[in-house]
This record gives sequence, C-alpha cells and structure tokens, in this order.
Amino acid sequence: MNPARLRRQAKIRYRWRSRGQAYLFMLPWMIGFCVFMAFPIGWSLYLAFQKVNLTGSGSFAYRFVGLQNFKDALLKDNEYPIQLLTFFQQMILMLPIIIVFSLLVSLMLNQKFKGRFVYRAIFFLPVVFSTGQVLTELFQQGAGNVPFLTQYGVDGYIKDNFSPSTAAMMTQLLGMMILILWSSGVQILIFIAGFQTIPKAIYEAVRIDGASPWASFWKITLPGIKPFIGLNLLYTMVDLFTFPFNPVMEQIRRNMFNVSTGYGYASALAWFYFLLIVVMIALILWFLNRTGRNKEEWA
Repeated sequence: MNPARLRRQAKIRYRWRSRGQAYLFMLPWMIGFCVFMAFPIGWSLYLAFQKVNLTGSGSFAYRFVGLQNFKDALLKDNEYPIQLLTFFQQMILMLPIIIVFSLLVSLMLNQKFKGRFVYRAIFFLPVVFSTGQVLTELFQQGAGNVPFLTQYGVDGYIKDNFSPSTAAMMTQLLGMMILILWSSGVQILIFIAGFQTIPKAIYEAVRIDGASPWASFWKITLPGIKPFIGLNLLYTMVDLFTFPFNPVMEQIRRNMFNVSTGYGYASALAWFYFLLIVVMIALILWFLNRTGRNKEEWA
C-alpha cells in the first residue's frame, strides 16, 4: 500500500481516538438538539418564506411569498431595523465593559486573603437569583434603576456636554450598570479558572529577574488568558442577546400575534436577528482559534 495513504489513515485514526471522548460528551446534547430543537428551527425557517393566516375554522393557511417577509422587514418596517441597530450598539458597548469589570474583579479575587471564597460566592449570587421570572420581577419593582443619575445631576451634565445621540446612549448605558454587575458572575469564575492554567513557575522566574507585577500582568497574565477572554466574549454576547428585556425579541413576539403580520413575518424577523448573532459568534470563534494557536506557540 502507498506509504502516503498509510500515513493519512494513521492520522485519521489518531484524530478520532483523540477526539472520541469529546464527541461522546457531546452526544447527549446532539441527541437532545435533534429531538427537541431541529424541527422547530426548520419549521421557523419554512414559515419565514410563508404568509400565515388564521382561517375562520381555527386552522392556519400558508401561502408562499418567497423573500417578501425579509424585504418588508428591511424596507417597510419603520421600527424593527431601528430597534435592531440600537440594541446592537448597546450590546457592543456593554461587552467590553462587562469583560473589563470581570477581569479586574477576578484579579482581586485571585489573590490570597482571608474569606476570598465568601467574596467569590457573593459575586456569583446574582447569577443564581436574578434569572428568568425573578429578574423580571426585580426590574418591574425598580431594582434595576440607578438613582444617583438623577439625584446628583449626572444625566443633566451628560446632556449639556455631549450631543443628543451620544448623551442618550451614555445615559442608557449608565442606567444599565446594575445589569452589568449582575451579568459578570460567570465571567469572573471563568477568568479565575483561567489564571490557574498559567504555571506559577513563570511568575517566580520573572520575579527573580526583577519584573514588576504590572509588567508580569502584561507579559504573562494577559497573553495566558486570551482564550478565556474570547470564551467570556462568546458567553456574554449570547447571554445579552437572550436577555428577557430584549426589545428585538419583544418586537418579534408582538408581530407573531399581530393579525396583519403573523407567524411568517415574525419568523423572518427572528432569522434576521439570528443571522446577525451568528456573524458575531463567527468573529469571536475566529478570535478564540487565533488566541488558542498563539497560546500553543507561547507554551
């Protein structure tokens, strides 16, 4: 047999052996996805190209309209594109804030001091309690508001010194500071886990060479946790885009039960939203892949 072919077969067998355990761990999720999610996703894609009407007998009538729902979403809908762009701008601003805040807190919690496990639990508690209906009730009761914006005239100062669009974005971003704090628990734990992957011998070596903590952070810590930064970016983005008070998802739900639009138009809006998220996920995965290669070279 050709030696080159034997090498290729050996390489394929080695890959399957090395990745087989990962595939086995993924198998329950893949089965659950095919059973419970594959059909609804495919059905929503089918509805995106249909005009769905409710008949007098209580059944649904489907009429193929091609890309008309997508064209209407971009050209005729005066609310959805604006909400979509505004929401994406807010999320793009919140992403680096959450990542930087989580990184700074995790650096402090990674230090050796008494009671650090208690402080780690305190920062993670909002993730446990402020989910689903609990988070909805908290926001309805005003727990998500930041009172100092109006008490100390911060909103007025911003409006006087910035353009209306910039001031509105900054005020809204500051008003979401409680949400940013509540959304950082998992990221903090991921960063703390990332710090444990960096060998302590490297820090000891640079300390002997006279490097300062500031220099060791930029030369050792930050390059070592780049893959975890990408992982936190991916997790935070998915978490923010599935937030219960997401105005884009509310717009989709409203059109779903609107007689003039219906399920077909709502499915088209959802697929627009999904495709934009996929593009951002692809960018973050590219960043993860690139940082993973850099870490292998660094190691």
